[in-house]
Amino acid sequence: MRDGLSGGAAAALGLGVSELAAGLFTGFPSLIEGLGNWVIDASPKPVKDWAIAVFGTSDKLVLLIGIAVVTITIGAVVGVFARARFGIAVTVFIGFGVVAALAASRDPQFSLGIAIIPAGLAALTSLATLQWLYRLPPSPARDVEEPADVSRRSLILGLTAVFGVAALSAGLGRSILERAKRTAAGRAEVALPAAAEALPPVPPAAELGIDGLATVVTPNPEFYRIDTAFSVPRVSLPDWTLKIKGRVDRPYEISYFDLLDMRMVERHITLSCVSNEVGGDLVGNAKWLGVPLTEILDRAGVRPDAEQVVGRAVDNFTVGFPVEAIYDGREALLAVGMNGEPLPFEHGFPARLVVSGLYGYVSATKWLAEIELTGWDEFDAYWIPRGWSKEAPVKTQSRIDAPTLSRLPYEGERVVAGVAWAPDRGISKVEVQLGDGAPWVEAELSESLTDDSWRQWKINWEAPPGRHNLRVRATDGDGNTQTEEEHRAAPNGATGWHTRVVLIDEA
Repeated sequence: MRDGLSGGAAAALGLGVSELAAGLFTGFPSLIEGLGNWVIDASPKPVKDWAIAVFGTSDKLVLLIGIAVVTITIGAVVGVFARARFGIAVTVFIGFGVVAALAASRDPQFSLGIAIIPAGLAALTSLATLQWLYRLPPSPARDVEEPADVSRRSLILGLTAVFGVAALSAGLGRSILERAKRTAAGRAEVALPAAAEALPPVPPAAELGIDGLATVVTPNPEFYRIDTAFSVPRVSLPDWTLKIKGRVDRPYEISYFDLLDMRMVERHITLSCVSNEVGGDLVGNAKWLGVPLTEILDRAGVRPDAEQVVGRAVDNFTVGFPVEAIYDGREALLAVGMNGEPLPFEHGFPARLVVSGLYGYVSATKWLAEIELTGWDEFDAYWIPRGWSKEAPVKTQSRIDAPTLSRLPYEGERVVAGVAWAPDRGISKVEVQLGDGAPWVEAELSESLTDDSWRQWKINWEAPPGRHNLRVRATDGDGNTQTEEEHRAAPNGATGWHTRVVLIDEA
């Protein structure tokens, strides 16, 4: 037990010190981020689907905790066997450092030679700490009169100190690292230009004002975040440029501030993650500020043989969608602003793609670095080899938000309310079934912002005591009603009617 705790503490301190080094020295990569990104990329599709379904937007935090637990567990196993043969600890800790360095060097910003430095520091720290803990006074034999609490106290104090320093180093390093990323990015100094096409204030009729109902514009802190980045990538605004290349006549690069000088427009557009299950909350609506993608691509001169727009992020994540989606009249932006402020770091600062009517995994590149025009079969973006469909139009969906509780006292009339979305097509009708066998009743719709935005809906319900299955379905602007057929999110979006069970107590 003692040796296992010693090994776990030594491993934790090594990882914590490496994280502190990454925070203090900007040229060093974070081993934790490297391992996290490697795990995300290497995980099979069912594992990723499970993680998103179970943990949602907390999946990165869970992965961070998992990396720490696995590291401590490996150290604990090593600690049990290494007292007699310390070479085991040397082999395992150095091997773990090599793996971490290889994972960190996958980031194009860091070479393997640089990544070896914090990895070596982690391994040496772990080995030195383990030797120190082994040298603490051992527990006395039973036939020795010396009290056992002396050695036990030494061990407890030693382990507490090591775990405490490990936690402090990791926490301080991560805090410095995240603060440094934001400072280097220069977001605080950005002043967004006025839009050439500015949106009017949201009309009062677009908000139904029901408790528990999602607001028509989702506040930035509440907007869902699903991506493959373990943490926000490092972006230095003075060094950032956007490259337009591939099947174009005039490839070019543009800086952030030159981009801000282009004609800006504001658009309300609803984004949805393909992993969003029926009734889920991985969907949101925002006011985006950006340059129409048609103007970005027209400047480069799109060739007739260009069939696919590939967006590439600074961390090499990629999306791909048809060129026609830019030129078919839908809203498609190179966005720099979200709800009146520069893009939040978590949502893609300094620039991202926003394309109405396409799921994010094929269109919504955050931390954008490059747009490439290719043939359709010439390139498959990140998620396509992992089993998701290459074409991914957003399906017509609706959701019940209120009532928020599944058991309610009898009060007579209640309000059932929610949201519905079909970006690029709009919502023309929402119907609600207030119990098994009940007729479908058309709900009242809020005023539409645009066909690219979701709409709120509500219906008054004379709710009698008992158990009630509430269902909702929406019809889009093309006249298509969402299907009742239930299908999970993979490979191109969930289908089915959202159903809520509500129990009304006796009067």
